[in-house]
This record gives sequence, C-alpha cells and structure tokens, in this order.
Amino acid sequence: MLRVGLVGSGNPLHSNDRRRSIPTALLAALTHVPGVAWTSLQVGPRAAEQAELFGVADLSAQLRDFADTAERISRLDLVIAVDTSTAHLAGAMGVPVWILLPAAADWRWIAGRFDSPWYASARLFQQGVAGDWTGVVTQVATALAALRGW
Repeated sequence: MLRVGLVGSGNPLHSNDRRRSIPTALLAALTHVPGVAWTSLQVGPRAAEQAELFGVADLSAQLRDFADTAERISRLDLVIAVDTSTAHLAGAMGVPVWILLPAAADWRWIAGRFDSPWYASARLFQQGVAGDWTGVVTQVATALAALRGW
C-alpha cells in the first residue's frame, strides 16, 4: 500500500489562491486509484471537505506548525500538493512530491519543466490550459496508477 499525503488547496487569503487551489470535488478521480492509503495534509477551511471525500481523518487540528507537518510527511511515501508551503516542506525534506501547478505558475517553477532545480524529489504537473484542473488531476491519477503498477 502506497502512503500518500494530499493538499488540494492553499490559504484562501493568498493573492493567487483562486488560480492555485483545486476545487475539492475535482480531486475525486484520485480516490479511484487502487493501492493507495490517503492522508489529508490539508489545513484551513477545506480540510474537513477533503478528508470526507477521501474517507480519511481530518488531521488539520494536529498540524499546528511545520514541525507537526514534517513529522506527518516523514511517514509518507509521496506528497501530492498544489503550490503551498506543504509542497515546499516535502521537497526540502527530500520526500517525493508531486506539485500541481496552474498554467501561469510562479516563475520559480521555470515554465515547461517536469522537474525542479529546487527540489530533486519533485515532479511537476502543470495545467496546459488556464483553469483546467481536470486535465492535471487525470495526469496525476494516471501517474499514480502507473506507480502502483495498475
């Protein structure tokens, strides 16, 4: 069983949040990949909604700071996250992290790359068309199924 942590949305007060956060319902395609034990690393207003969709516990009350989050990440095989502090933390820890990016991602991700010079353990999944999270989630589900050998 592959242990995967998920963060589908960032801080709603962030100036670019409407572009970087994925509506929770669109993440449902990931729940159909067999052989995955999900952990929600989501904090904030969408934590309960994401936990319910994936049928896991809402751990947001236990993720009070980066130390708590790092401890939880250290138990995982992979983190899948939008461009949030959790994605950066997993990358800095050397934990495999798949980062889901909008079409107009932050310049630090360097357009057109599938890897990151900042984090050797990162794999990037970027929208081909602005607002198309369905395509990104489909790519991630396919990659996850391939990783599981399904």
